[in-house]
Amino acid sequence: MHTIMVMLGGFALLALCLLGGRLFGGPGAASLIRGAKAFLPLWLIGAGINMYIGVVQAGYSVAEELPIFVLIYAVPAAVAGLLWWRLARA
Repeated sequence: MHTIMVMLGGFALLALCLLGGRLFGGPGAASLIRGAKAFLPLWLIGAGINMYIGVVQAGYSVAEELPIFVLIYAVPAAVAGLLWWRLARA
């Protein structure tokens, strides 16, 4: 359940980045692409913090936490990448 909630947080961050791109970049696909590009490193940091908390506070080993980190990062990042790709083609 925690993994799903963290991934939903990733999707919320993606929405905020897209909204920020639209607000600061104006209309058009380029501003949304910038938002998606900004999301990727931010979400890598967020997923890394989640992994750090899992290792330090919850007591999981890095080997146990690494597949969860990959899943948590990859799903929202794949959506952002797909959005970036589709917008670049438009």
